[in-house]
Amino acid sequence: MAHIDASEILPNGHVQQMAAEGAVTQLHRGHAYAEEGDTFDIDGTTFEVTAIEHRTLGDLTDEDARAEGSEDLEAYRERLNRVHDEFEWDDDSEVVRHAFEPRE
Repeated sequence: MAHIDASEILPNGHVQQMAAEGAVTQLHRGHAYAEEGDTFDIDGTTFEVTAIEHRTLGDLTDEDARAEGSEDLEAYRERLNRVHDEFEWDDDSEVVRHAFEPRE
């Protein structure tokens, strides 16, 4: 277990702020950027990575989308298309879910 920079999991200040506010509690990335038990800080709050799970885009649900700050899965897909150049949703694409929560 390591203490990592928040930007390792959360790629920009907007997503980090959403996590600090509790609107983002997980993030899917192309590969693992942390290990379960790793910690990171945002605005004086320490978060712990509670789960790392290998999945495919086709596994994602509306609940996953909401945990990543989107209204539903369709809004999540649209957001990915906006923020990633040349992104194309493929249900078989492998991703890694990074779940985290504030430490008490």
